[in-house]
Formats: sequence, C-alpha cells, structure tokens
Amino acid sequence: MIEINGLHKAFDKNIILSNLSLTVEEGKTTVIIGRSGAGKSVLLKCIVGLLTPDAGSIKINGQEVTQLNEKEYNKIRKDIGLVFQGGALFDSLNVEENVAFVLNEFMKLDKEVIRKKVKDSLALVGLKDIEKMMPAQLSGGMKKRVSLARILCMEPRIILYDEPTTGVDPITADAINNLIVDLSRKLKVTSIVVTHDMASAYKVGDSIAMFYHGQIIAQGSPDEVRVTKHPVVKQFIHGEARGPITDGEHLVFGHTK
Repeated sequence: MIEINGLHKAFDKNIILSNLSLTVEEGKTTVIIGRSGAGKSVLLKCIVGLLTPDAGSIKINGQEVTQLNEKEYNKIRKDIGLVFQGGALFDSLNVEENVAFVLNEFMKLDKEVIRKKVKDSLALVGLKDIEKMMPAQLSGGMKKRVSLARILCMEPRIILYDEPTTGVDPITADAINNLIVDLSRKLKVTSIVVTHDMASAYKVGDSIAMFYHGQIIAQGSPDEVRVTKHPVVKQFIHGEARGPITDGEHLVFGHTK
C-alpha cells in the first residue's frame, strides 16, 4: 500500500530524514518507534503531503505522489486520514460539527446522510450521544476518539496515527490501542502508528520499525523486537539512559542489511 525509497528531508542544515526506505503492507499496522526528533512525525507529514521531501520516492497504492500538485494530491488525501497528537479539534465547533467538518466542506451530501455518517463514526470509536458537547467538555481520550471519528467519516484506506496514546492515562491508552486493533480488523485499513509507548507498539503492530538519525535501522515483528540484540533498539525499548552508543550494523533482526 505504501512504498518509500531513499527519502530525504532537511530543514536548512538539519537533516531529518536520510535515505529512508520503508514498505507498509496493505491491511497491516506498522508501528514506528524512536526518540524525539528522529523524524517520525516528519515522515507522516511527507506521506500525507503536508511536507515535500527533498529527494526520494513515496508510492501510495502504486502511484508516485512526491511530484503531485496540490489538486492532484487532494485526490490521494481522500484515502488517507491523519490523527494528530492533540486531536486538532476546532474549539468553537461542537462534536457533531467537528466530525462532519470535512464532509461539509468538501462533499456535497444531504444533511441527513452526513448526520448518519457522524453518528456511525462516533459509534465505531465507542462514543454515543455526545454530538452537542463542546471540545472543552471532553477528556483527552475522548478528544482523540472524536478526531478519529472525523477521519472515519471519510472512509479512508490508510490511517496515520501520531502519538495516539500520549497525554492519557494507562487505561485510556489501552482503550485507544484496542480501538486501533479493532478498526484494523473490521475495516481492513492500512495503518502507521508513531509512538514512544512500547506497550502500545507491541499490542497494535504487525511490524515495528526503529528510527534513528533519520533512518530505519531495524524492523521486525513485535516478538522479534522483544528479544532483539541490536544495541540501539534494545536501549530504547528498555528505556535505558546510558551514554551514547554507536549504531552498529543496520540489522533486520538477525539479518545484516
């Protein structure tokens, strides 16, 4: 579904992505882990077209997207939903208006059709009868789920999650993880989840990729990640604040690249 090859992105002299390559299988969930500033969120923004890479290729469902103009990319974006870390809800709009925003702005649909889509999308994320509530009345976890409902209204084939469990308690985080898994199973969407939360990574991921200095240095299944001997990955997943270590070899869990 998503093929990335040789991606490069820098801001002035600060290199964020460096010759990065990644393949995301259709209907699967790929989790990206790594320290802050490793380039994880920048990658998501390149995929959805909010940032333009300096070099490299991004193919979505076989189509090269890096050279598309804004109008052409909008057609691609209809299949992609980006769930922002903070939810990105409009404070002045109630829940129903927030969830229906894209439908009202970009699609010519009957009001009753939109209302039903909103209700169905909220039900999918476990929220009912909150349409008239304002964002200020919602908990952090509810805001994230409303943001996801807004995405689901568009019936995307790809969902990108940027730190979906950040800022919520462990029980709410687990509920969000369950939701990501359920949506993958029920809707067969292709997902990329950026997270620092290893409990979340192990639970939702079919594959886990480790970012380091703008590259993916290792990738494997959750079971392979748990027992990795790769020094950088091992240090990250165990949260060990040791001194700086070298990258070592670029491994795919036992196989040198």
